[in-house]
Amino acid sequence: MAGLRPDRRQNVADEALIRSLYEEHGRAMLAYATQLTRDRAIAEDIVQEALVRAWRHPDSLVNGKGSVRGWLLTVVRNLITDTVRARMARPPEVPENPTDVAVERDHADQVVNSMVVVDALNRLSQEHREVLEQVYLLGSTVAEAAKALGIPPGTVKSRSYYALRALRDIAAH
Repeated sequence: MAGLRPDRRQNVADEALIRSLYEEHGRAMLAYATQLTRDRAIAEDIVQEALVRAWRHPDSLVNGKGSVRGWLLTVVRNLITDTVRARMARPPEVPENPTDVAVERDHADQVVNSMVVVDALNRLSQEHREVLEQVYLLGSTVAEAAKALGIPPGTVKSRSYYALRALRDIAAH
């Protein structure tokens, strides 16, 4: 290294620093990043960026304020936090697909489904049907349905449970 120019000597020293950091702490950094992101590819990018930051700020590694691994893992965590915040700050991307043409759907399926539901509801007892109408069709809360039907809230809950169970049995057959 004595015969190298000063800038070349610095590059070799920087490479050696990053290589030694990776050899000593790379596994821990990658494991931590993978645990936080649940994505190996993203974790590898985060580790690479953390090592770039270490290369840009070598003085932070030797300032005596804790361990080198602690500093590196903090950088990893901060990079992941920044990535998540950035992703949440912009709306999700929606791919454009100009070949999709609005198609009017045939309403026959909806009519058949409605007929099946009406038939299934008609097979229920009047008490079960009334509870389902209050809760699901009218959107009443349990307390509102209980008041409208003149029964306790617990009865509304149990009747809706057994009514839905009966509907499932009817639909299965």
